[in-house]
Amino acid sequence: MKRAIIALLLVAGCMFSACEKFLDKEYDASLSEEKVFNNATLTRQFLTNIYVNLPDGLGIYNDPQFLGASRDCMTDNAVSYWGLHYYTKIATDGYSAADHPLLGFWNNSFTGIRKCNQFLKYVDPDNPQNPKPGFSIISNDAVGGDDDHLRDRYLAEARFIRALLHFELVAYFGDAPILEDKILDMDDQGAMNLTRSKAADVLAWVAAQCDQIKDVLPFRYTSDGNWGRINGAAAYALKSRALLYRASALNNTSNDKNWWAAAAQAAKDFIDKNNGSARPYTLYSNYQKAFYETPYQNNEVILSRSIWYTNLLEINLLPFGFSGCAGRTNPTQNFVDSYEMKNGRFIDESGSGYDPQHPYDNRDPRLEASIFHHGSVWGRADYNEQRAVDVSVGGPDYRGDMGGTFTGYYLKKFVNPDMVMQDKKTFAHAWVIYRYAEILLNYAEALNEAEGPVSAAFNAVNAVRARVSMPPYSGMTQEQLRKRIRNERRIELSFEDHRFFDLRRWKAYEGVTASAERSKPRYEQLLNIYVTSVSKAGGSTTFGGTGIGNNLTDENIVTRVFNSPKNYVFPVPYAETQKAPNLGQNAGW
Repeated sequence: MKRAIIALLLVAGCMFSACEKFLDKEYDASLSEEKVFNNATLTRQFLTNIYVNLPDGLGIYNDPQFLGASRDCMTDNAVSYWGLHYYTKIATDGYSAADHPLLGFWNNSFTGIRKCNQFLKYVDPDNPQNPKPGFSIISNDAVGGDDDHLRDRYLAEARFIRALLHFELVAYFGDAPILEDKILDMDDQGAMNLTRSKAADVLAWVAAQCDQIKDVLPFRYTSDGNWGRINGAAAYALKSRALLYRASALNNTSNDKNWWAAAAQAAKDFIDKNNGSARPYTLYSNYQKAFYETPYQNNEVILSRSIWYTNLLEINLLPFGFSGCAGRTNPTQNFVDSYEMKNGRFIDESGSGYDPQHPYDNRDPRLEASIFHHGSVWGRADYNEQRAVDVSVGGPDYRGDMGGTFTGYYLKKFVNPDMVMQDKKTFAHAWVIYRYAEILLNYAEALNEAEGPVSAAFNAVNAVRARVSMPPYSGMTQEQLRKRIRNERRIELSFEDHRFFDLRRWKAYEGVTASAERSKPRYEQLLNIYVTSVSKAGGSTTFGGTGIGNNLTDENIVTRVFNSPKNYVFPVPYAETQKAPNLGQNAGW
């Protein structure tokens, strides 16, 4: 009887709600292994509980004091208004391996991997660790539909989550141990004293794991009751992302073109499989609505975490002047400048038509969909709450003790426009882990790096742009297309936990200093953070900081710090290196 092991591994309850037929809500963590894995229902609940270890960018809003802002605040895309948020100090390299506040990703991944391996031990009858060889309580009958060969599918789901959590370890910490079929007691110093594998090797292993399971699972389930359940499409998507990261400069020091070709092929495999699917994934017709309308009705979402009915996103993101809201994620002028004009030109390009005193006119529509700026109209007119956002100095959305903006902007993406400030109703939100637009951009980037600006690379990125009626790219050099694809990722995938990793895998910080980069356009600067200022006098409004020059006031904005190679990854938690010295420590930490 191993009640202690189960109790350590599992947290009772999970947040899934739209997929009740498959993803049960509760698990009794006091049960023994024998009790669990000799009961089909409890075994399924154990698997469901592993889902709580999936990546989550929404739960942070439960902690407004320290985490309640987008993690893009660790990048050039945004800053956090609230002084206690951890992100600002991370962006200025202000923590050590002993006090770094975001090292929970390490334990979350290890705990989830351990649960996966425990599930695989007892459910896979061919697992040599299975105490009852040849036994599994889960049927593997050919019954058709979503539960055909159910045992194989359950095992594939657990292997997927295990592979994804290995990817997460690499993304945050670089080199990582490969914990295949290892059930580790995290308090057992000897068992945890592991040697880490090179990040590129771990990513290759992740891709190989995806190959083993991607066609065992249905590419997409037929029943809406299985929404949120790991499917084959998620495995294709994870392979695409893992091989893209492996091919990038951080892990591909020799720029091996074969690695880029493999990444391109992985994305193409998804696209080809999807094109032949009875229910293909497609780009959601309305970019803005894609992030707040009912998640399980969104055909762009390949995999997301559980649905959370909440208004905490709205309260933490909406401009300060709206009742009870804080607006603590402030997009930067750097980020706003990265949006092209509707004619496809950057604001500093000849013929763009950019007017610094009407800076938001004739821009990529995703700017209006993602950012609250001065003059943005918000609020329910039928409740007499509709008004224009006013971030002018002293205006209602400028600043206060509990919220405000340092940059002149607030984050609009994810916010439901049906929010009524009088009653603060809740809405369905789900953290998207993979969506179809990313696959297209993965393909465009990898193919351009592998073969240059071929037509298929243009077609992939242009499909994403076409959704918002932005003009297609054509006739560019490899370097020109690289720049545009990277900018397209910045815009399209903003505030979805991509920018932090993209800048690092590209090694974009190499040779960059705050003083030297001032000669570049603001949208290309990584360390100098720019703002806009809005003043009103005599019935006229004047914008400062939105022009093409760089003579701006960086009020309350700290210049970012990046020390290479240290800041390309987080440190291994100091306590873990003391318990398990074979883990070693990342350079600079």
